[in-house]
Amino acid sequence: MSLGELQASVDSFPAWKALLWCFYPMATLVLLELLARQIDDDDDQDGGKMIPAIQGAQ
Repeated sequence: MSLGELQASVDSFPAWKALLWCFYPMATLVLLELLARQIDDDDDQDGGKMIPAIQGAQ
């Protein structure tokens, strides 16, 4: 591949597509995180105290 062919291929690829390829993976991760927060099935709605399964003997 010559330098002229490389320059032609760079010129034919739009800058907005290059930016899209940089930012779409991060946007996908953010959307997955927001979706995971909505699906959270924690049934503790009252902010109760955690009771450990194994408590130390006193």
